[in-house]
Amino acid sequence: MVHSEQIPFASLDGMHGEIREEMLDAFLRVYDRGQFILGDECKRFEREFADYCGSSFAVGVASGLDALTLALRALNISSGDEVIVPSNTFVATALAVSAVGGRVVLVDPDPKTLNMTCQGFRSAITKSTKAVIPVHLYGQAAEIAEIARVAKGQGIAVVEDCAQAHGATYDGKHVGTFGDAGCFSFYPGKNLGALGDGGAVITNDRLLGEKIRELANYGSVEKYHHNVKGTNSRLDELQAAFLRIKLPHLNEYCEDRARVAQRYLAEIKNEKVILPTIGSRRNHVWHIFSIFCEARDALRSHLEKRGIGVNCHYPISIANQRAYEKDGLPQLPLANQIAARELSLPLYVGMTEEAITTVVEAVNAF
Repeated sequence: MVHSEQIPFASLDGMHGEIREEMLDAFLRVYDRGQFILGDECKRFEREFADYCGSSFAVGVASGLDALTLALRALNISSGDEVIVPSNTFVATALAVSAVGGRVVLVDPDPKTLNMTCQGFRSAITKSTKAVIPVHLYGQAAEIAEIARVAKGQGIAVVEDCAQAHGATYDGKHVGTFGDAGCFSFYPGKNLGALGDGGAVITNDRLLGEKIRELANYGSVEKYHHNVKGTNSRLDELQAAFLRIKLPHLNEYCEDRARVAQRYLAEIKNEKVILPTIGSRRNHVWHIFSIFCEARDALRSHLEKRGIGVNCHYPISIANQRAYEKDGLPQLPLANQIAARELSLPLYVGMTEEAITTVVEAVNAF
């Protein structure tokens, strides 16, 4: 059996080992060309990523948070506008709403898939609702087709948070293409990750894409001519070049992550542990393998003592974050239960069968 200290929560070695020379060549290509911002690498990646997702346009930006914020700005979400957000998402989803002056409205997710439902979204709509941000959490889609249909009927903008769902689909269609905009993070640990921060917004609306690009480039289309008060948020050439190398492998990466997940699903047999549920009409790209346990902290300690890396997504709900303590956000019961019980197991490309067996046996032994 593999020594359990060799099992990290995440590892990039399985991806980066095979493409090392290509990545070094890409670095030298960008280095020698000497153009590091707004160059050909970013333009090509935008086209390739849009094509992969089945979208008309993509705009590379500096981070996933910037992608969300710029999409909301471009959709004219501003002070006092209510934006519906799942209660159990990463704080960045809420921070984007706050950054444009909007009001965060939390809704609890489906207790099985942990993703936003159309019913939950519909129940939170008021006359002040201007947008919804369905998060495709852990690697599978929310009920996005239904959410988008209801939103369109009521004039509510849909900004999809796809930060954990590169390659995920609903009814065979890629996430990010149902709403007005789809927002991605390329943080290094994502299924498609850069070697630093990065993000992108995809859209089928040309004018919206142009507005996002303008906002991200100091509010400028023509150098030194600033039409609006924009910001500086561009995907740099080096990260774009790295992402161009990894994008053709994305489906392979997701398939290998599924290999690990399928063994966990089939072999973890512990009545104290609740395994993840895959919803109907969608796939799962397994960015995170989340289990739930009433004695989460004890289970975490049990695994860590055996050298198995684990994580919690997310141990403090948005409503309980100090940053939002003055906002009076509701204490939603399911959000707090998830925060107290969720534990994420090791899952990464290239994880050995022996390592998977070690994790399974350790969880079953709890």
